[in-house]
Amino acid sequence: MGSQLRIIYMGTPDFAVAGLRTLVENGYNVVAVVTMPDKPAGRGHQIQYSPVKEYALEKGIDVLQPEKLKDPEFVAQLASYHADLQIVVAFRMLPEVVWTMPRLGTFNLHASLLPQYRGAAPIQWAVMNGDTETGVTTFMLKHEIDTGNMILQEKISIGEDENVGSVHDRLMELGNDVILRTVALIEDCDRKGIELPTTPQPEIADLRPAPKIFKETCEIDFTKTGKQIHDFVRGLCPYPAAWANLTINGTPYANVKIFHVSILKCRVESLECRDSGKIIVPCADGYVSIDELQLPGKKRMDAKALLNGLRAH
Repeated sequence: MGSQLRIIYMGTPDFAVAGLRTLVENGYNVVAVVTMPDKPAGRGHQIQYSPVKEYALEKGIDVLQPEKLKDPEFVAQLASYHADLQIVVAFRMLPEVVWTMPRLGTFNLHASLLPQYRGAAPIQWAVMNGDTETGVTTFMLKHEIDTGNMILQEKISIGEDENVGSVHDRLMELGNDVILRTVALIEDCDRKGIELPTTPQPEIADLRPAPKIFKETCEIDFTKTGKQIHDFVRGLCPYPAAWANLTINGTPYANVKIFHVSILKCRVESLECRDSGKIIVPCADGYVSIDELQLPGKKRMDAKALLNGLRAH
């Protein structure tokens, strides 16, 4: 395809790498990437590069890693690239001095059907809330986070038993296409000397937020309905994973990660797990069966295998 646009790409996780790779492979001129500073990870506290940095280094693209986005030295360095356009995917909130810098502005790819799920974890919250569809939106940045005028928006359905890992991967692929189409549209409008067509985000009374997820966010509330618990668990699977404190065959276990639950339709005579091969927990409208879980310090496994292992000891 090829392009004369000078593009700066901003992002950090795997979700952002896909869009960067798509631009590079389609001949777009990405002159630099901006990503999070390196950080120690794991038991050895070895320095770990962000996925975006790793890909950029592999392709010989300049990498900028500012601690503070308002740092005058970083702002001057960014300006030295004379970018025509900036693209943001899964990154930090930008100060005005940064997002207004390119002559064609800065657009963001957000993994939701805006205006729903503004915030840091839109994919997880859509699944956790039991939504049947989600999507991606590109929009031009402005002061309030995730509120700018929309450029393109595409939808996908969410399967009733689908987890967030699967939805993430499908949105990532959809996002690649939408990023390419957005850049092509911006470039075409620039070439023709016309204004980019955008749409203000609609005013909706029932706005659902997508705040950052912390460990306490992931604790299962068994006073909810079976469906609510099922949706909550799959919205956090495989990462960071829902958790609960459970008593299994009389033994209490803290911080048990739970990856899949089933809603039990039948009447349950006993909550004893040992003979049934199931780990059954009461909820607001019946019972759920915990099908896949991980005890602290152990491997992830299905409930029957776990119970068999506990019985052997």
